[in-house]
Amino acid sequence: MSTPQRQLAVASQFDPKVNAVLAQRAGVTVHDLAPGPLTALPRGAGVLFALPAPKGQTLLHTPAPPNWSAVRWVQLASVGIDYYPAWLFDGPVVTSARGTASGAVAEYALAAIFGAAKQMPDIWLHEAADWRRRSLALVRGSTLGLYGFGSIGAALARSALALGMRVVALRRSAAPFGVDGVGRAASIEELLACADHLVLAAPSTAATRHVIDRAALAHAKPGLHLINIARGDLVDHDALLEALDRQQLSLATLDVTDPEPLPPGHALYGHPRVRLSPHISPSTEQIVPALIDKFLHNLERFRSGAPLDDVVDTARGY
Repeated sequence: MSTPQRQLAVASQFDPKVNAVLAQRAGVTVHDLAPGPLTALPRGAGVLFALPAPKGQTLLHTPAPPNWSAVRWVQLASVGIDYYPAWLFDGPVVTSARGTASGAVAEYALAAIFGAAKQMPDIWLHEAADWRRRSLALVRGSTLGLYGFGSIGAALARSALALGMRVVALRRSAAPFGVDGVGRAASIEELLACADHLVLAAPSTAATRHVIDRAALAHAKPGLHLINIARGDLVDHDALLEALDRQQLSLATLDVTDPEPLPPGHALYGHPRVRLSPHISPSTEQIVPALIDKFLHNLERFRSGAPLDDVVDTARGY
């Protein structure tokens, strides 16, 4: 059954300016809701547009607000669900932001691959004494390993194949990849052994926690470049640092860590073989418009009673 437009009220944790755009484009009441723990909801709000907690905060240990049972649909502004408390998925239908930043994150990974192959920024000269030849690597002909093959993995695979890279992927499902030319690895060990650049693009679940550990890294192809754009807890940081210090890995590009942010003085800061960024790969000028479009698309389906797109499966982690 469709939901009359006049009965809809949305609580949104986005900036009030974004919420004003939402209200205008959707023709519904949008209540401003502060980012962070959901301690209260505006009366009458049946829809929630939820953001991950701001830096240094967590939503995981806060109880549900008193009127939580009134919420019928939650749209997340993220793909992963590990930021949110379990009760958020207990009752209302929850949809993710799958696909809104796939291109941006794939470009970040490609930039990391080119940076590693071309030794940037190390090749830039600062004085005459630095003037010497180096041997750089080709991206074409190298092997990209993908752990996880959702929308980000698919976007990255298509670009990598167009660049002449070999692409091998490992995913939980036996379903076809849907991208011609992608090979399938049988195990994480096989994936590590064949990859020149390994991109982690899987959700954070009990099964993926520390999938990159000492045992797995023992199978790494010498000189492996590890890129994590998924979640920090997929990597055992102590094991990673040991592999980097032994020069078993040539480089680690980490856009995510566990925890975020890392505490002051952590060994990953300033490590000569680590490129560390503050979970910034999805952040472009296009991300907020894409999230608005995602919300409005599902809002129309919600109004009409149609099934919503990208409904979260808590067992899969997204």
